[in-house]
Formats: sequence, C-alpha cells, structure tokens
Amino acid sequence: MTLQELYMTLLVAGTVLLASIAAARAAHRLGLPSLLLFLAVGVITGEDVIGLHFDDAQLAQALGTAALAVILIEGGLTTQWSDIRRLLAPAGMLAAVGVAVSVVVTAAGVHWLLGMDWHLALLLGAIVASTDAAAVFAVLRSLPLPQKVSGLLEAESGFNDAPAIILVTVFSTATSELPGAGSVAGTVVYQLAVGGLLGVVIGRLGAVALRRIALPATGLYPLATLGFGVIAFAAAGAANASGIIAAYLAGLVLGNAKLPHRAATRSFAEGAGWLAQIGLFVMLGLLVTPRQLPSAILPAIITGLVLLLAARPACVAVCLTPFRVPWREQAFISWAGLRGAVPIVLATFPVVAGVDGAQDLLDIVFVLVVLFTLIQGPALPATARRLGLTRPGALREVQVETAPLDVLDADLLTVTVPPGSRLQGVAVFELRLPAPTVLTLIVRDGAAHVPGPDTVLRTGDELLLVTTPQTREAAERRLRAVGRRGKLARWFGEHGDQEPPAAAPASEAPR
Repeated sequence: MTLQELYMTLLVAGTVLLASIAAARAAHRLGLPSLLLFLAVGVITGEDVIGLHFDDAQLAQALGTAALAVILIEGGLTTQWSDIRRLLAPAGMLAAVGVAVSVVVTAAGVHWLLGMDWHLALLLGAIVASTDAAAVFAVLRSLPLPQKVSGLLEAESGFNDAPAIILVTVFSTATSELPGAGSVAGTVVYQLAVGGLLGVVIGRLGAVALRRIALPATGLYPLATLGFGVIAFAAAGAANASGIIAAYLAGLVLGNAKLPHRAATRSFAEGAGWLAQIGLFVMLGLLVTPRQLPSAILPAIITGLVLLLAARPACVAVCLTPFRVPWREQAFISWAGLRGAVPIVLATFPVVAGVDGAQDLLDIVFVLVVLFTLIQGPALPATARRLGLTRPGALREVQVETAPLDVLDADLLTVTVPPGSRLQGVAVFELRLPAPTVLTLIVRDGAAHVPGPDTVLRTGDELLLVTTPQTREAAERRLRAVGRRGKLARWFGEHGDQEPPAAAPASEAPR
C-alpha cells in the first residue's frame, strides 16, 4: 500500500466513522437500535451503491469475533454484579437450555415450512438463537421496567452468545453426519466450564495486579483492564474453550473490583465498545450484496415468525416457569428477544467452512435481523404498557451515574499536609480559597470526613479539593502560601510562587 492509498483509506474510514456516529444520534432520537443505521451505512458504502468491494467472509469472521470479544468485555465492565447476582440461575437456564430449545423448535419449523434439510435448519436455528443486549436496551433504557425483567434480559444476552457460537461451530464443521446430542452437550459443557473458569481466574488476577501496581499514567489503567479481558478471551480460545464467556466474565470481575481510576476505565471501555459495534455492523453491511436480498425476504419472514411466535416463547416458558416468573414478564421477555450482531457474525461461520447453501443463510439472517428489529423494537414500549409492566406517570427508579470531572469542566486536587507545614492548625474558612474552589473531603487516620468551615487541618490530613481549570493555579498558589507562612501569608508578602522567596530575617518571622 502506497502512502497515498493509506491516506485515502484513512479518509474513507474516518468519514464512515463520523457517519456512523451521526447515525447513532439519529437512532437514539427515533428510539431504534443503532445497529440498523450502522448496517445501512455499510450497505450504502458497499459495491451496489458507493462501490466499495468487500466479500472476504473469513476476514469478516475473524474481525467480527474480535469485535464481539471487545463488546462483551465492555458489557462485563459496565454490568453491576448486584443487579444480576440473584438472576444467575434463570439467566443461565435461558442461556443454556433456552438456546437448545430455540434451536430445535426453529430448526423443526423451517424444515417443515421451507423444506430446508436438517443440517441447514439446525445451523439456521443455532445462528439466530442468541439475543442482543445493545439492541434491547437501546429501546428499553427510557422505560421504567422492573429491575428483575431488565436484569434478566441483560444477563441472558451476556451469557447466551457462547452456547450459540459453540453450536454453530459444531454444525458448521460436521461433514458426513451430524454429531450426537451427547457429543454436542459434552462440547458445550467443556467449553463453558473451562472458558468461565479462565475468565474468572484471569479477571481476579488482573484485579489484584491493578490494585498493587502503580502505573505511571492514568491512561494505562483502562488499557491494562481491557488487556486482561483480551488475554482471557485468547487463553480460552487457545484451550479450545469459549473465549466469549471468558471475556464477559473477566470484564464482570474487573468491573466490580475496587480498581483505581474506575471512571476513566469505564469511559474508555464504552468508547472501545462503540468503536467495535460500529466497525462490526458496517463491515457486516459491506459483506452482504443488496441485489441478492429480495430472494431472502420470504424465508426470513417465515423463519422470524417461527422464532418469535414459537421458539422464543417455548424457551422462555421452559426455562422461567420453574422460577415462578409471572406470565406477563415471560411474555415481555419473549417479545424483547431482539437479534443483533451475533447472528450475522455467526452466519459467516458456515460460509468460511464451505457449507453448501451457507450464502443463502447469510442473506436470510441479515434480512431477518433488520425486519424483526424494525417490528419488535418500536413495539416494546407499548407491549410493556399493555402487559402492565409500566404505566404512564409511573415513578421511575433513580439513576445514579458517575460524572467524570472533565464533563463538569472541573479538576480534582489532592493535597497531603506534611510535617512542619503551616497548614497545621488552620481552619477551612481561613484558607480563603478562590471561588469556586471547595474543600470537599478530608481523609484522616484512614477515615473520610466531610469538613465544615470550622474544621481544623492536621498534619497527615489528605485533602480533596474541586476547582475549575481557570482557578486551579490560584488555588494551588494559595495552598502553597498558607503552607509556608500560615493563614496570614499575604501579610508577609507570601503569594505561593513555585520558587519560595528567600527566608525572612528572624526579626520578621511571625510569632
């Protein structure tokens, strides 16, 4: 590649990225999952419209799998363990037994209605078996749903990718005859168990390392955190286990550990997740050929109806009835099982494996994801209201967010009162810090205290102050001045310069 070709490639990539970000904003305003507009950007950029040619299914599979790993690491990092802890059992049932039920019912439906042979029918059932959290919560985030319902959907979508990927891989590599149920079950159990164990172990090791090792720059902590998630994904893959479940669990462990710079890590992970989603969906949009899609519309509609009206309700009923989940919540969870990136990525597996009819499956899955996201997504708010899960004017749960100081245009200053400093014995109001600088917290003897105006500083106190970039320098100068000459520093001509002035004669020293 010449330098000029590199510039053109970067120009196209940057333009597509900005177009995708604009599409995400438009999708948010319309209440639609962003994946639809990301896919549209890819299709428009492709050979049938703008003319960019891309048909490398093997590269798409490799990049798509890597993007899924980043997305799931970010999902784990931003998931609160307290929200899903009590839902692990039903979510695990939906992710394991539910996927199996969905595959069998979907395969039987397309076999009898479309005349598809059992091999392709099982492949198609496995490809569309997993749900997509990003697609669901892009629509649900503004709805006051019960925590149990939203948490269950989130946990299920984090766990059910791995079984679906395992089944697609098994069915794609089966050549002469399909493997027995016992062999498939053994493979699934091994991959989930070993992948889950590696994810938890590497996540814990990463948490211990990041707590004990002082890195030279704040920006290295998010990179190291993401690096541990990638290591978990790769280590599980090298052990022929599920890298997807390992990546998610490693992110979950790291995200719920008390690590330094958690806000920066979360912001970086969210940015990486968005970048992975944009790249993944645009690439998948490039991979399909629009002129071939009309022939896939009818099979996609039939497959989607089987999935929506039979397979999904069956797996939800089988998995959640033993946990006494009310039928209204079961009905909503059935309708809210949106499909997204994973099925389209999984549809590339049989293409790479050379399975006959695999290209038709890819077209069917692409059309199914687009059509049924358009049907199900906008209908979710009305469905929740009709089922009595939310009502107009209902009270919503208070959402507590971490606001990075850069969003507030503020700086956080930390000061330790050293031995011999004149800050010792000074009351907070006597600091006379420039507005709007405020002393927000004092850590003394390992305990945190919220100071009042009359709180007196002591040697060893750790002070946390919030200021603005405009007043930061003045605040630092005032703290240095008081530290050198006490609360009457200005009377002695001390203004907190970086280089302290020459020592005053003993006769002028304060008493």
